[in-house]
Amino acid sequence: MESIDHILEQALADIGGCDDLRALDDLRVRYLGKKGEVTALLKSLGGMAPDERKAFGQAVNMVKAGIAEAINGRRSALEKAAMDAKLASERVDVTLPGRGQARGGLHPVTLAMQRIIDLFNGLGFGVATGPEVEDDEHNFEKLNFPPHHPARAMHDTFYFADGRLLRTHTSPVQVRAMLDQGAPIRIIAPGRVYRSDYDQTHSPMFHQVEGLLVGESVNMADLKGVLQTFVNAFFETEMATRFRPSYFPFTEPSAEMDVGWDKGDGSEPGWLEILGCGMVHPNVLRACDIDPERYVGYAFGMGVERLAMLRYGVTDLRLFFENDLRFLRQFH
Repeated sequence: MESIDHILEQALADIGGCDDLRALDDLRVRYLGKKGEVTALLKSLGGMAPDERKAFGQAVNMVKAGIAEAINGRRSALEKAAMDAKLASERVDVTLPGRGQARGGLHPVTLAMQRIIDLFNGLGFGVATGPEVEDDEHNFEKLNFPPHHPARAMHDTFYFADGRLLRTHTSPVQVRAMLDQGAPIRIIAPGRVYRSDYDQTHSPMFHQVEGLLVGESVNMADLKGVLQTFVNAFFETEMATRFRPSYFPFTEPSAEMDVGWDKGDGSEPGWLEILGCGMVHPNVLRACDIDPERYVGYAFGMGVERLAMLRYGVTDLRLFFENDLRFLRQFH
């Protein structure tokens, strides 16, 4: 209980002294995020006795509500102060002549998306699309997600009242394509996806390009060759790459692909993860009416914003969605 009181006291002091909206959002993540201090307290409930758990849980929830209320109140005050300052400093002279028309340009995410599509078209991949409002069967079930997988939880996925959801990846497009076309198949699935997350490197809506190739003679070496060719072409240089073992329900074996990257800040070059990939799980092929004894395949998926940030040197994902013309004009 002492730790709860200390966290609340510290949080209220930090929030009260915060004079920047971005710093305020960092405080929200620090205290209420998935790895925040209040969330850590809730995770400790499992190791308590039943009579202690109830009282402790109620106290933590009260602290959580208090911090959220304080953050909302501080955000409103900061937004009002910013608007008042803007209104005081900006005046419009309606007698000035119009500025005329300036030629616009494509958004950097659109530029990156088109580049990815063009490169995979050159490698023989067609483009497939599908609905952004999906059902559980196509978004999870046919992709071999177990019933209690964390991705199915309400805090990760946007659900509608009727049980449908906003797709969390473009993999359902691959499922629909296999059901419609069968095998062999070679496609990419670009599009918008949605997850309940927002910070410097995450957005509740972002873009993915996922790829799928299914045939009678496909192996991991084919996958590595295609992805190496892609990253070399995308960044227009010979990239150092490595593949680390990972886990995805819909591929086995699974891997994450890293590229060697110089951060440009004087630090030692290191590795950056840019996509996930693997061999299509036989259960996925079977669920899509494809015989896994005859056909094998590989799949991969990448975040377009992630690649755009690396290609254009952008350090904050939120810049892509704030519509600041000073930022966007750099990409004309």
